[in-house]
Amino acid sequence: MTEHEPLVEGTDVDLLFSESELAARRDHIVEFIAETVDEAGADGAVLGLSGGIDSTAVAYLAVEALGAENLKGLLLPSSVNPEADETDAERVAKDLGIDYEILEIDPVVDSFVETAPEGTADDRMALGNVRVRTRAVLLYFVANAEGRLVLGTGNRSEAATGYFTKYGDGAVDCNPIGNLYKCQVRQLARDLGVPEDLVTRTPTAAMWEGQTDEEEMGLGYDELDAILALHVDGPFSKAATVRTLGVPEAAVERVVELYEGSKHKRSMPPAPEPL
Repeated sequence: MTEHEPLVEGTDVDLLFSESELAARRDHIVEFIAETVDEAGADGAVLGLSGGIDSTAVAYLAVEALGAENLKGLLLPSSVNPEADETDAERVAKDLGIDYEILEIDPVVDSFVETAPEGTADDRMALGNVRVRTRAVLLYFVANAEGRLVLGTGNRSEAATGYFTKYGDGAVDCNPIGNLYKCQVRQLARDLGVPEDLVTRTPTAAMWEGQTDEEEMGLGYDELDAILALHVDGPFSKAATVRTLGVPEAAVERVVELYEGSKHKRSMPPAPEPL
């Protein structure tokens, strides 16, 4: 997708930034990372590197903000990760010149499976969430030991639909790209000089073998971004969104369902009102 193509083919919907807007957004995020780390009195940051577009974009931004010497990457593969994930993640670390380590999470996950009640691991989603939460524990283990902050890689599209694991990849000290839709993350990544094969790589949370974001959500990111921008975040009615985008009504309903069903992930756990 170029800067002048609509987000959804056959419509005028375009969520991408102009050249000046993109430059301002890039500077703003870089400043945000630098200020957040400085205000915390931290000795840099740690970041989980998957080779995907979100973690790669954050890595590039963090190097701009902190310098390569102040960012540490952790590669946290498991047996369900494609081999290409580790290769891509290492390439990002080496291209940016950051220190990185590879920590296999299978032994930790296996210990949970062995400790949990029999049959617990038969639930694919539950086991997938254990993998994601294990990565978060290791990120914070290293961050705490080295006086660093944990940088998140969540974007606006994932936050709005609850496409993250509570106390897993949602457990971070800050989310540099948290205000960007997925299409905007791709645009920013290209501006940062991220290799095109990583920009267009199929997004996956690596929760189980063959898992992909779009298959699990039931629609593509471009369609999702447009529905979020017009109907969930914007003023368009369901009918107007369907007419404008030319998408099935079921697609809009699916996005609303994801948004409504994940509200608990976007707020602190509730407590009773004070008497």
